[in-house]
Amino acid sequence: MKKVFLLLILLKTIACGESKPNIVYINADDLGWTDLGVQGSTYYETPHLDRLASSGIRFTNGYAAAANCAPSRACAMSGQWPQRHGVYTVGKSTRGKSKDRKLIPTPNTQTLADSVLTLPEVLKQAGYSTTHIGKWHLSQDPLTQGFDLNLAGFEGGSPSKGGYHSPYHYPNLSNEEAGEYLTDRLAAEAVKVIQQHKDKPFFLSFATYTVHTPIQGRKDLVAKFQAKESNQNHYNAEYAAMVHSLDLAVGRIIQTLQEENLLENTLIIFTSDNGGHRGFTSNAPLRSGKGSYYEGGIRAPFIFSWLGTIEPRRVENVPITNLDLFPTLAAVAKAEVPDDKTLDGTSLLPLLTKAEPLTKRSLFWHFPIYLQAYLKNDSETHDPIFRTRPGSAVRSGDWKLHQYFEEGKLELYNLKNDPSEQINLAQKHTVKTKELLELLNGWRKATSAPVPTELNPDYKPNP
Repeated sequence: MKKVFLLLILLKTIACGESKPNIVYINADDLGWTDLGVQGSTYYETPHLDRLASSGIRFTNGYAAAANCAPSRACAMSGQWPQRHGVYTVGKSTRGKSKDRKLIPTPNTQTLADSVLTLPEVLKQAGYSTTHIGKWHLSQDPLTQGFDLNLAGFEGGSPSKGGYHSPYHYPNLSNEEAGEYLTDRLAAEAVKVIQQHKDKPFFLSFATYTVHTPIQGRKDLVAKFQAKESNQNHYNAEYAAMVHSLDLAVGRIIQTLQEENLLENTLIIFTSDNGGHRGFTSNAPLRSGKGSYYEGGIRAPFIFSWLGTIEPRRVENVPITNLDLFPTLAAVAKAEVPDDKTLDGTSLLPLLTKAEPLTKRSLFWHFPIYLQAYLKNDSETHDPIFRTRPGSAVRSGDWKLHQYFEEGKLELYNLKNDPSEQINLAQKHTVKTKELLELLNGWRKATSAPVPTELNPDYKPNP
């Protein structure tokens, strides 16, 4: 059915031959909410990204639909919540020690099935050339899921084929000689793609591995930040060098678009797949980081720029999610989406181009799995053992409710007054707690979200 739909749309697109804008989607890896200068960092340096933000819209309440790499990327590419595609985490859902897990978690699907209609497939059938550069993490080969060209994307979630310093060996991207830095090479490849496809609409997915571990900065930039005064939240010179390399890569892409006279016909999106890794950066004032469903794990930088179409220097506080990318970019490309394709996001195009307010809605997260802590005695995660335990969360207006399935624990926070999620108001505001819990239960039922209930026989309560 999927193949028949794509063929029909392709024939229709060829017949129409309409001109469409280019789309550049830049998805950083593990970049924290405060890791840009425009987002508040005084140690990291991101002048190109700061200028990109000033040229368009910056969303202060932009979210990933999941708190770590693979599920977040699966949500963006499918436009669907994890319970629809089954990718909840990286690897197995039984993370951590069995004796610490009270419930048998929902099994995890580690790849995005080819049967899932993806964003690049829809754009390709709308007449776009489609290129993926960098981290894929959703299957062995992105070419099976809508991309015409793949450079460095494979099933792995980190630069495990050599790290950031050459020699390294990635699909269609290798270097046997020492001295080349991966982020620089990926940027150079992006420049070539833009130059080669400038005469027809293109979709470029630039999914740099930066700043995922291993933390390996370019040596000259590491020295630069070692000589700079740091602070208690941002202090790691290697990490700062990686952030700056990311910014330089984005600068090269923007410069190329400008040199080829494409900026006015190109929508640029910049975001991160989840919050920052707390072993190397802080997401303060947001609580916790990557792998947690507190704000520091799911809130990310979010920028849209489209010269001459999106009004510059706008800052929006309305909550959005990377689930919104699929319907937004389909609308930008005037691409047809089949009626039986469920999309869980909302097109942001009227908000981006006409400043029309979004219809009020709630945002949801579901994680029926375990994810172990990576810092000893971390007080910002769910507990010192796990970054998260099985549960769900909902944000409605300024209110956010967490529900955990092991004990039925509820946590209610007012994000306007308490963005750090320190004051649990569940017992004080019982009416609001009940309202959001009913909303959460109704959403899970409507989306057939699995809730684990089977007890783990290996479980040993930790006093």
